Amino acid sequence: MSVKIRENLWLVGGYGLTNPEDAAVYLIRFGDKAALIDAGCGKGYAALTRRVTELLQPNAQLEYLLLTHCHYDHSGGAAAVRDEFGCRIVAHELDAVYLESGDTHVTAASWYMAQMRPFPVDVKLRGEGNTIQVGDGCITALHLPGHSPGSLVYTTQLESEWAVFGQDVHGPIHPTLLSDADAYQRSLAKLLALDADLLLEGHFGIIETKLEIRRFIRSYMK
Repeated sequence: MSVKIRENLWLVGGYGLTNPEDAAVYLIRFGDKAALIDAGCGKGYAALTRRVTELLQPNAQLEYLLLTHCHYDHSGGAAAVRDEFGCRIVAHELDAVYLESGDTHVTAASWYMAQMRPFPVDVKLRGEGNTIQVGDGCITALHLPGHSPGSLVYTTQLESEWAVFGQDVHGPIHPTLLSDADAYQRSLAKLLALDADLLLEGHFGIIETKLEIRRFIRSYMK
């Protein structure tokens, strides 16, 4: 069963919902269009697509799959989601190269004793900030590298709340993943400055209130 977070915002995948290896997957809907943030590793594909289909009915279309970064637990199921819903896969160009080449090491698939099957990325974001129109709403993608070269944070306004999809705020930082410890610390400072009301994290789930979000981010800052 999906977890309703706010009106038109749900947690649809992750540990306890799809497959234990999946990072959190969020669905957000703006009118008759929707976007999925991350796709899990693909092993929980059937449960994920069932939940998404139920929430999209009767007349909404999944327009985008927004990948926060290239790691297997977030992106391994991306091609299957696109095949099912006909959506466009979005990633930063600095991570897209590892998805399109099926790099098992940089994508951390090897950490899960798996292979990363290569797939094309439809929309490759460049630079520090990009705005994506989804139905009658918009989502801003911010390039906050460190955990991976092309890590993205997605932000949007939900009525009076500023929501941030900040997957893997906690890291880890590892040379195999081409992590950059200094860039990671700078990105944490930028994430803190967003002053979010709602943080949707990849492995720690839903974090609410500005105070708790600040505490969480600062716990990883030097």
